[in-house]
Amino acid sequence: MKSVINIRLIAIAVTAVLITMIVMTYEFYDVYQQQVQNDLKSDAEILERTIVKGYEKAELSRIHARTLRVTWVGEDGQVLFDNDVDAGKMANHLERPEIADALRFGEGESARRSETLKRNTYYYAVRMDDGTVLRVAREADSIYSFLSNAFPVLIAILVLMIIFCVVIANFMTRSIIRPIEKLAANLDTAAPDYTYKELVPIIDTIREQHEDILRASIMRRDFTANISHELKTPLTAISGYADLMENGLVEESQMREFAEKINKNSNQLLSLIEDVLRLSQLDATDQLPVMEYFDLLAEADQCVDGIRDYAQQNNVSISCSGQYTMIHGNRNMIGELINNLCVNAIRYNKKNGQVTVRVETISNHPVLTVEDTGIGIAVEDQSRIFERFYRVDKSRSKKGGGTGLGLAIVKHITDLHDASLVLTSQLGEGTTIQVFF
Repeated sequence: MKSVINIRLIAIAVTAVLITMIVMTYEFYDVYQQQVQNDLKSDAEILERTIVKGYEKAELSRIHARTLRVTWVGEDGQVLFDNDVDAGKMANHLERPEIADALRFGEGESARRSETLKRNTYYYAVRMDDGTVLRVAREADSIYSFLSNAFPVLIAILVLMIIFCVVIANFMTRSIIRPIEKLAANLDTAAPDYTYKELVPIIDTIREQHEDILRASIMRRDFTANISHELKTPLTAISGYADLMENGLVEESQMREFAEKINKNSNQLLSLIEDVLRLSQLDATDQLPVMEYFDLLAEADQCVDGIRDYAQQNNVSISCSGQYTMIHGNRNMIGELINNLCVNAIRYNKKNGQVTVRVETISNHPVLTVEDTGIGIAVEDQSRIFERFYRVDKSRSKKGGGTGLGLAIVKHITDLHDASLVLTSQLGEGTTIQVFF
């Protein structure tokens, strides 16, 4: 980034210097041309006042031809005198632009370029009182000669300017990059030093992204540690029971019991793997799920009917009530959400406890409520129960086959539907979880 900014600043500066030098050269040359014309006009006025009026041709011939050429032309265009060429051999000058303008308007000027000499000849003509025309001319460098003569100086100036631009560009680049480099070295500081107000939104975004990356890294690390631990527990149990049976250390009467324990841990392992895969699928989803309109109460009734046997096995009664309520969502995901909430309410309930599922509309929002009469959740645990592998009562959840991922899946599905979760719980008296769609 630094090199790109540096190169672009140098390129901009060098381009600006080149354009400025070209424009200024042409401006100076224009001033130079104007000065030549003004000098010719002054020379003509002096000659008209001091020499020509006395018709002193001998004095005119003394003017050196290399510095100033003087030509005297009659009213008919015939050359009366020229201090550089024999007047008798010169063609009629009536059609010369400066002569024609002088005869018509009193004065005229023009410039003609010599391709051979690469020089310009500037002419100025003035009509005198007797009707004749006095013309003076001077050779001067053309723009190309002007540039070639000044070329070494221009190159020297250009080199100095480029060196200056490089130094300034490096300084400006360091000044621009320094706050970003400082930020990169101090992303974790609470109060960064903002040098430019324009960088504040960018820096804040970078800090937020950095914090998100750190959180994600911590979550991945914790998730890996937790999944390793959760997988190790049932696998260790299965391996231990199998070793005992393989080595004949289990009596015939205990074989069924050991087989049931292996089956139970295998089911626990399968449930854990399924939940991990499901959560990974939800994490990897970069597109919104297929949405449709359906009755939330009908879906809740179906989920409750499917889980009623599991509730009876745990000595818990479960019921569903409410009103016809249409929502826009993914039917399979919403069914999964209701099932996980109900299973969690049953698993953490008391003997002969109750689970109530309600569907209603509150403030024009469809609301799903799952309420239980279970063990409740302590205040210090309520903010963490939707974290992966977090359990309020670990011994009880493992005994009931929980993986610690059910509520994490619920939270993910809720986020995908732009819904919100509201938890109300009191230790020893039960828990109520509401989902506002």
